[in-house]
Amino acid sequence: MCELACGDVSHYVEHCQIKPMVCFPLYKAGFTMPDVRLPRSLILYLSPLCPLSPHRHTTPEKFYIEACDDGSNDVLSIDRVSTEMILTVRKDIPPHAVTRPICGIMGTIRLVAGTYLIVITKKKKVGDLLGHAVWKAMDFDVISYKKTVLHLTDNQMQDNKAFLSMINSVLLTDGFYFATDYDLTHTLQRLANTSPEFQEMSLLERADQRFVWNGHLLREFMPQPELHRFAFPVVHGFIVMKSCCINGKIFDWNIISRRSCFRAGVRYYVRGIDSEGHAANFVETEQIVQYSGGKASFVQTRGSIPFYWSQRPNLKYKPKPQISKTINHLDGFQRHFDSQIIIYGKQVILNLIDQKGSEKQLEQAFDKMVSSLGNGMVKYIAFDFHKECSRMRWHRLQILVDMVTEMQDEYGYFLVDVDGNVLVQQEGMFRSNCMDCLDRTNVIQSLLARRSLQSQLERLGVLHMGQRIEDQADFEKIYKNAWADNANACAKQYAGTGALKTDFTRTGKRTQWGLVMDGWNSMIRYYKNNFSDGFRQDSIDLFLGNYAIDEADMTTPLHETKDWKFLTLPIIMVVAFSMCIICLLMAGDTWTETLAYVLFWGTASFVTAGVILFNGREFVDSPKLVQKEKMD
Repeated sequence: MCELACGDVSHYVEHCQIKPMVCFPLYKAGFTMPDVRLPRSLILYLSPLCPLSPHRHTTPEKFYIEACDDGSNDVLSIDRVSTEMILTVRKDIPPHAVTRPICGIMGTIRLVAGTYLIVITKKKKVGDLLGHAVWKAMDFDVISYKKTVLHLTDNQMQDNKAFLSMINSVLLTDGFYFATDYDLTHTLQRLANTSPEFQEMSLLERADQRFVWNGHLLREFMPQPELHRFAFPVVHGFIVMKSCCINGKIFDWNIISRRSCFRAGVRYYVRGIDSEGHAANFVETEQIVQYSGGKASFVQTRGSIPFYWSQRPNLKYKPKPQISKTINHLDGFQRHFDSQIIIYGKQVILNLIDQKGSEKQLEQAFDKMVSSLGNGMVKYIAFDFHKECSRMRWHRLQILVDMVTEMQDEYGYFLVDVDGNVLVQQEGMFRSNCMDCLDRTNVIQSLLARRSLQSQLERLGVLHMGQRIEDQADFEKIYKNAWADNANACAKQYAGTGALKTDFTRTGKRTQWGLVMDGWNSMIRYYKNNFSDGFRQDSIDLFLGNYAIDEADMTTPLHETKDWKFLTLPIIMVVAFSMCIICLLMAGDTWTETLAYVLFWGTASFVTAGVILFNGREFVDSPKLVQKEKMD
């Protein structure tokens, strides 16, 4: 049911992501879209895709935000001058206020021009989880508390514009999800092992802070419990929800990937761990099955190799990783696995990096550190993915699956029967990693998840004994495409492009076209990692509160003067190369004269290119707000 303010129906069709023929019987009566106007009091019964949406009412002095609760009379009042937030009621909303529908509040952030309110303006329903609607945020508004920026200097206005573009850059990154009445930040097993007191807490209080990407934006809401129902945790990652059918039995199958906001960032600027043991690109992926009242889940994690190392971009295709020689690695390493054991239980590390070349030192250090840790709860398995699967031998991945079969059976999965009784708990975790924890990692996770799903569907009564998931053609297609989509989402958020090797995930085999697409994505990654990732890293640091703007400070780190080499050398290289081509096309009086010119200008261009590569770090787009070298 959706109460609509007076306005054009077409606006609400777009806002609620619904089909007018499904939701508006008025069409059958001969009305056309532009002719239909609806009074505030008229209530239309719509499809489940369009629940009651709150509204934002704006006046020059205040914002008024309606609660998400159906029928609630409470309104959040935000003073645009003092930034004070208090509760009021609907009748206090001035009649002259400008009203706009919203889907929820992301939070507030302070920039140079003052505080900004960030709201979700468009959402799309992903599906239902245990009877609760899960939404994907599709569009946002960033609204200034201040009515003008005339109080700023020219430099401050430019800085504010840059910071706004950073915030919008993060918001435009695909993969923000939320639920207004369900905790998406916890796995089914964690939620099942909670106290009654935990269940009574608001979503903001009980959320797993590792996965609350708007946690910094909600800092003004947290001290006031009465305001918690006006906002909700937003996770970043990937969620897919499918209704599937095998043997005539319909079941729900979901993947939820939760990306950690601790040590978050982009591919080459955030590697390893921080002093608290938080790993870069840490993602918790949960596969959930629901059938006839029963439910099961299987959880895996991925994360950067958990000690202090870096791999700064320097214009080379694959920069050499550097292991820090000045920090005690074992302290952070132990903190990481202590927290993982507390949360997930036993740990099996699946290290998929190369055991030769530049990656060899990382593999050896990882192996040595696990041995030094001496914790029987942590097991280490090294599998050289590229060596084993070289020359299109992708069937050799079964070697790794067979190696961990006994441990996977021992650790099990979470299973609840129709009466709500917990039959089995997952007692251990597979922690997979490659260099980026993207392409190779996702392939292995999809294989382990399929093996777990085979057992789950048998226990739930969907699969008959002897039946294999691989033989269920329709479901197998859904399964492979969903895991490939998961790979693409995680890769775009960390590396800037879709994942590699997704042709294997989608089809079960490597293809020539897949190799071509991998080459294309690799080129895009090279460009972004060298020439745009500094901005992306700054955007994430600003959004998550790793960098805070002080209005009293007249200067920001954005104004960084470049060394003379930054402009001079590329110009010299381009001019020299152009002259070389001109000399080839416009030959001189003799061939020796032409050869001399070509050699001179060719040598000049190659020498300049060599100097640029030697000083590669000075030519890449580096973060300006937070010095990541200090954090490694």
